[in-house]
Amino acid sequence: MKPVIAITIGDFNGVGPELALKAVVNQSVLKNCIPLLVGPLRVFEHSAKQFKIKLKFERATLASLQHLSQNTTPIVDVADGIGADIQYGAPTKASGRSAGIALERAVELCLQNKVVAMVTAPVSKEALNSAGYNFPGQTEMIALLSRSQSVVMMLVSNTMRVGLVTIHTGLKNVAAQISKEKIIEKISIINESLKKDFQLKKPKLAVLALNPHCGENGLIGTEENEIIIPAIAESQATGILAEGPFPADAFFGNHSYKNFEAIVAMYHDQGLIPLKMNSFGKGVNFSAGLKIIRTSPDHGTAYDIAGKNKANLSSMLEAIKLALTISKNRRKND
Repeated sequence: MKPVIAITIGDFNGVGPELALKAVVNQSVLKNCIPLLVGPLRVFEHSAKQFKIKLKFERATLASLQHLSQNTTPIVDVADGIGADIQYGAPTKASGRSAGIALERAVELCLQNKVVAMVTAPVSKEALNSAGYNFPGQTEMIALLSRSQSVVMMLVSNTMRVGLVTIHTGLKNVAAQISKEKIIEKISIINESLKKDFQLKKPKLAVLALNPHCGENGLIGTEENEIIIPAIAESQATGILAEGPFPADAFFGNHSYKNFEAIVAMYHDQGLIPLKMNSFGKGVNFSAGLKIIRTSPDHGTAYDIAGKNKANLSSMLEAIKLALTISKNRRKND
């Protein structure tokens, strides 16, 4: 039997349903796995009709996943009475609620080994919060739901892997949220993930500085000398091949990233702007350190093109491909 991958609806007022539906009829997906939709059936039926995608849906339960029909598209229906309140281009409480419930169900499927991984369509943090899911993003929510102690948001492309020390936080809060212990923890998680999930025996990690020019030896910032350099030294003492800190502009400008298997960035835009400039639309958001496997496209809800049949499927396909690869690699370690 092919592995089953759960694909969540994301925010149904964005491009989530379009991406999910186009993925489940894609031949490269169907060749390698059984895609299982997770979201309100009514929304998927509406979207399939709008985008002229011919599908025969089959409600699936935890018990029926091993007996799926070959010519139908299985779906875990999370309808809750407000699931069809579609308002393309706007975050709503209804879309946030459906997105949140879909995440809960997909995590449950992963924890019960009914699926090998979950791939999450983009959500709106505003919509999730309005529905009572008070998390900065999907990464943090999935970490809690899966009872995973630590997680690193990692963006993966064909040219680089970037792990973040801080994730969805305001730039003014970054320095206060960085500590030696936190950096050591993130470096360790990334290192273990590279070995387990990417089958790299001796990965090299580059650690970026927080301040321009590495703080100019304390002149414009002390975090490098007081926090980042000691964190790198302690990580090296455990056998991890970590180097740095590197000033981010020169590091990416002179293509030094090509010499490392992963980059440890201090904050979101520091690492993700270069990655997305290099491979936007083909990157994958991977949650390293989770007990389960979760990937996602590298973009957001794209409200401006929601409902217009214009969503680019590339990143979603890459997310499914990576989830399957990591699933195979983890089985090798078992």
